[in-house]
Amino acid sequence: MSAAARRPRTRVGPGTDRRSAPLDVDALLDDRSTEIVVCCGSGGVGKTTTSAALALRAAERGRRVVVLTIDPARRLAQSMGIAELDNTPRPVADVDGAAGGSLDAMMLDMKRTFDEVVLTQASPEKAEQILANPFYIALSSSFAGTQEYMAMEKLGQIHRERVVGSGDYDLIVVDTPPSRSALDFLDAPERLSSFLDGRFVRLMLAPARGPARLMTAGFSLITNALTKILGAQFLKDLQTFVSALDTVFGGFRQRAQKTYSLLQADGTAFLVVAAPEPDALREAAYFVERLSEDAMPLAGLIVNRASAAPASDLSAEEAAAGAERLRAEDPESLTAGLLRLHADRARLVEREGTLRDRFAAAHPQVATAVVPALAGDVHDLDGLRQVGELLGD
Repeated sequence: MSAAARRPRTRVGPGTDRRSAPLDVDALLDDRSTEIVVCCGSGGVGKTTTSAALALRAAERGRRVVVLTIDPARRLAQSMGIAELDNTPRPVADVDGAAGGSLDAMMLDMKRTFDEVVLTQASPEKAEQILANPFYIALSSSFAGTQEYMAMEKLGQIHRERVVGSGDYDLIVVDTPPSRSALDFLDAPERLSSFLDGRFVRLMLAPARGPARLMTAGFSLITNALTKILGAQFLKDLQTFVSALDTVFGGFRQRAQKTYSLLQADGTAFLVVAAPEPDALREAAYFVERLSEDAMPLAGLIVNRASAAPASDLSAEEAAAGAERLRAEDPESLTAGLLRLHADRARLVEREGTLRDRFAAAHPQVATAVVPALAGDVHDLDGLRQVGELLGD
């Protein structure tokens, strides 16, 4: 594909000032320099389906693709005919590989990813000690923010091991969690650094890091008080856990920073997915502004499940007026009912168009693709292909 046929990712910023253009999804997927596509957006807008459809379309156009979902929903597995998704990429059957592409799918297992970090960064004895620690078990299973930390870890791991030249994949499609937490993984390196550098962590590490002189009378008073309140075993487990964080996860901090830089690179493209509704488009505006602040490469906006315009050119006002006249003559008139439905659909299409126009006026630099709503739910590969074709139109 020629350079002129490509649509470069947009660095959104105040200096950008041009009209909105159609989002060329196929050009984005066919561009071999695109290594990562990140789909973000609020909940309930079809983001998981969009991610799967993009991955399938890319695979059937010749890319070697893995789609990673961080959304806990199981719809992706069901749509792709896979009994269960987990932390291991699994091939999707019945993908048309005539163009030389392939598709694997996986779902982030944050506990298993956390365990993998421990096993690769610590000695067998140290790893066994950490994995059995009650504080580690709680953190790796349910602690707020762990999912986003591990998403960064898994994305970086896949890219390091399996992308570009020596790997199994040349494209990663990432389906992020719903709502504004979808961008929390961008904050993972900073949050982790703040936690590891916090005063409490430094206090717990003092005996292990420094000479005996650090065990001052003041520190002894603190630890004695904590021992009385929490118990000696509790405090020992806590100190063991904090020490493990410092020794084992220091490397994760550097890897997370590298992944953050990877997300800012030209090989990454962010797609914001929204529905043609006020709340969803407000969230989309938030995503666009946040990506701008973090200098992330935005490819465009996908407005999903848009209402299709009525086939007739009859306006909403004309249809409503006609319905009223017919109802006055015959309250049971079927034609009047059909005209009322036409008026309601025309008004809905007009309202959605106004919302999109407002978004475009506020963010003229953001290329947009509009995907009409389907008659039913997407539950198989044929449905995903249909969504992909609509995205490519």
